[in-house]
Amino acid sequence: MKRARAAFPGNGTRYRPTVPRCATSAAVPLSGGDHALPRGRAQTAAGVRARAHMEAPATPSRDDGTADGVGRRPRHAAAPSRGQASWDALLIRRTLAEITPLADKVTSYFYALLFVRHPELRPLFPPAMDTQRDRLLRALLTAAEHIDNTPVLLDYLRNLGRGHRKYGTRPEHYPAVGACLIGALSAYATHTWNPQTEAAWSRVYATISQVMIDAAETDGRDAPPWWHAEVVTHDLRTPDVAVITLRPDQPYPFLAGQYASVETPWWPRVWRHYSFASAPRADGLLTFHVRAVPAGWVSNALVHAARPGDLVRLGPPVGSMSVDHDTDSGLLCLGGGTGIAPIKAMVEEVAEHGTRRPVEVFYGARNDHDLYDIDTLRRLRQDHPWISVRSVIDREDRLLHDAVRASGPWRDYDAYLSGPPGMIRKGVFVLQALGVPAPRIRHDPVEDLVVTAS
Repeated sequence: MKRARAAFPGNGTRYRPTVPRCATSAAVPLSGGDHALPRGRAQTAAGVRARAHMEAPATPSRDDGTADGVGRRPRHAAAPSRGQASWDALLIRRTLAEITPLADKVTSYFYALLFVRHPELRPLFPPAMDTQRDRLLRALLTAAEHIDNTPVLLDYLRNLGRGHRKYGTRPEHYPAVGACLIGALSAYATHTWNPQTEAAWSRVYATISQVMIDAAETDGRDAPPWWHAEVVTHDLRTPDVAVITLRPDQPYPFLAGQYASVETPWWPRVWRHYSFASAPRADGLLTFHVRAVPAGWVSNALVHAARPGDLVRLGPPVGSMSVDHDTDSGLLCLGGGTGIAPIKAMVEEVAEHGTRRPVEVFYGARNDHDLYDIDTLRRLRQDHPWISVRSVIDREDRLLHDAVRASGPWRDYDAYLSGPPGMIRKGVFVLQALGVPAPRIRHDPVEDLVVTAS
């Protein structure tokens, strides 16, 4: 009997495999799991007025009242001297320091406010919310960390704004989120909250939301909110790793080293990040490496349920871990597990450019079968002798980093790391200790890697 093709509602028959149910995530303005933090240029942004008048859940008791600063016109404090944080940044970081131990309560209260005041926004979210709640806190911490680093913060927010188009986020949603965010913070930051703090959060959120709105509007002129893509091939390399090739329904521009969010028809509104496993191809096909993890909604669907002919959705490409072709510096690449995917893509891109740059690849794995793509890398090495490939079997990443230490020096190399969060953190530490300047060490956000593992 012919297998029914999995498609999104309205596109044909839906096929539901048995996939473990677990906590998952979606996006709302200020969700921080979708995008990396690339460098960029500064740009000013106007404020957004946000106020809510509807009933909300009971607020925890507190000693002081809540000042109404959400709808105020932003009034910027005097510019700080070089090296100093702005007054708004100091106030916001004080709030974050107070609420961090109460993160679960604050984010639960925020969503309760949002869904009671604005029930029309509930359909934007998947049924389970645990991972989404973590992403909100990460976004707040990210914004606080970069509040005085305008170029980095603005690029981060623009990527968020572009990425949120795929969830159906519209400009009128931002004031609702801002009002509920202020409400949740004021309810729990009982020691640091005052009219000045609320005014600071209002000013910052006004700028944050307007940057995201403007970015989404600009992106909408040239790009769709998402791409449909058909599964062309599905190669199960190990019992839990699949190499999947997709054909997008329209041109999909990206750079080797970037990644994209993927949604399957079996779990609508649930998106996960996967890196491109090949450089851009003339035929327009895209390849991803996916490892199925326990209780992983999207990963299990892609590895164990998806077949040729099924349709998925792709969000826009994001990430700043791409090769700089304006230099002839060598590339030091550390890939662990399915983190070898973007490493392979970047090596392919360097080879296609025809420049004989030294490329040193360290491929780490927990066991032999996790070296599922070693033959592809060896073929690249045979065709391009300036590429070196070393495989390291290591359950704790210690041998991998020992191999890197023993093979240097690496001071004049651009370093790229992709793999489990622990491997990346330790790898960055090792490379900096070996004298590699921090700006030359590049990797995807560790937070996104955690979300990807589902």
